[in-house]
Amino acid sequence: MKRLFPILLILALLCGCAAQENNEMTQPAATTPAATEPLQAYTPEEIPYTSACETETGITLSDSGITVNGGEETEAVYTSHDIIYYEDKDAYESGYIYGEGAANERHSAQEAAEHTVVNITEPGVYRISGKLSKGQIRIDLGESAYEDENARVELILENADITCTVAPAILFLNVYECDGNWSADTAKAEVDTAAAGANLILQGENKVTGSHVAKIFRDKEGEKKLWKQDGAIYSYMSMNVYGPGSLDLTADNEGLDTELHLTVNGGNIAIRSQNDGINTNEDGVSVTTVNGGSLHIIAGLGQEGDGIDSNGYLVINGGTVVASANPGADAGMDSDMGSYINGGMVIATGSTMDWAETDSRQVTMNLQFAANQDSGAAITVTRQDGTVVFAYDPSEDEVLAENRRVFQGAILSSPNFCVGESYYVYLDGRITGEETGGMYDVTTVSDFAGGTQMQYTGTDVTRRPGGFGGQRPEGMGEFDPNSEGKGGFGGQRPEGMENFDPNSEGKGGFGGQKPEGMEDFDPSQIPEGEMPSMPSRPQGFDRPDSQQGGENVESKTLFYMQDKVNFFSGLAPAE
Repeated sequence: MKRLFPILLILALLCGCAAQENNEMTQPAATTPAATEPLQAYTPEEIPYTSACETETGITLSDSGITVNGGEETEAVYTSHDIIYYEDKDAYESGYIYGEGAANERHSAQEAAEHTVVNITEPGVYRISGKLSKGQIRIDLGESAYEDENARVELILENADITCTVAPAILFLNVYECDGNWSADTAKAEVDTAAAGANLILQGENKVTGSHVAKIFRDKEGEKKLWKQDGAIYSYMSMNVYGPGSLDLTADNEGLDTELHLTVNGGNIAIRSQNDGINTNEDGVSVTTVNGGSLHIIAGLGQEGDGIDSNGYLVINGGTVVASANPGADAGMDSDMGSYINGGMVIATGSTMDWAETDSRQVTMNLQFAANQDSGAAITVTRQDGTVVFAYDPSEDEVLAENRRVFQGAILSSPNFCVGESYYVYLDGRITGEETGGMYDVTTVSDFAGGTQMQYTGTDVTRRPGGFGGQRPEGMGEFDPNSEGKGGFGGQRPEGMENFDPNSEGKGGFGGQKPEGMEDFDPSQIPEGEMPSMPSRPQGFDRPDSQQGGENVESKTLFYMQDKVNFFSGLAPAE
């Protein structure tokens, strides 16, 4: 979760402001819909992996030991009991602080020693099968591997079952980094990871259950980081994931993580995580790319967690992406530098959202509901003639069905959405047709009935993550939510907001000095499922003229696709 509550507060204040000039856009009449395109059947594409090696090494796991090509361990593949884990202590013998781990992240030496580390120390193809109840697969080609383009490992999971309770179950520690010259100054959304040293290939049905390692400091002055491994599958370098098999990943913290870039090219991947489902964590640089396959993510089963969280960019070019976040204050899709949807079938739900960027190449709906919605409800989009063009039912999704939660924001994207068309949006209802993981092939849908039709009150097709999409209220022309120390206004706050500070936690962002009309506002007292009642907005946040004077905002049930990315706010059941 990267959005502080005060930013959410501003969005709450502006829930009526979204219905500005764009809400007056010309829509095709309900009786004369725009020309429609034939429906497309969508099957997630797979980008196959082509091995760079002619031979491979087979590793069979068991709790009594491993076999390598049917025989004994080798110099390249061997076991040890030196797993990296967070010890149960506060300080080193020197007196320096040991780390930042909480009580539940500490482990005893005995628990750690029970884990077997399967070490892979040379480049090549390694096929992993069998079961390891307490252990880790660790790939370490040495510190010089970072710049060695030959230091690549293809790790094939074939019906493998790996569990680790003290650290990541799979750890790419040292391999080649294909983007070794990365820089925040030259970072961009497109990145080629084809030559990455860390490659995970899925064949058959695989199950991985992993833990993490909280931040450990070096035993020296300055508290410099020694170790920190957040995910159940963790790579210090860029990583590729390929199908066509499946991966059932369960994480006691984050799920699938890399220090730099992650590219998912295929596979049927289910992630259940206490924190973020997927995370790439180099600020302003990392790129999470989905090119194919199927991702079903239930994140934030603990205190917080986004579905997909990129500290840089998020790019979806294809595949099926279903991501649900913690209902507290997290997003199905979260990126610091922008999220781009260029293809695929996408549904991401959460309490807050990083909306798809306006220069995404596939038509997308960014939806903000007026109140919390039950994520157990199906979401269906139809044309004006009733033809279903998008349908997802979480009760049919094995990953999300077992964890019901609420959401207030949703991102929908489909190849069947078209610019110039108008659609109806429904919650609940009965869908008859063929589905995979809850996502329906709309060409097979023969009936839809019983849904609750939704209406909206505001639109803003140029909205950007964390901002106001170019439709800022008067006095907020310089608003920048990432302008630290200035409350996002570049030092020029609108009247009544002079004391606003988004980093002032526990004070609603106003440092104890709330603008007129908000003196009694307490964000902690907002009832679940409701937006704060703001009948009196501070000066500079007034609704546009068409909505002032106590007049009701015009509600619309036709969702008109004016552009590739379209924002609709205030969604509620149609009257």
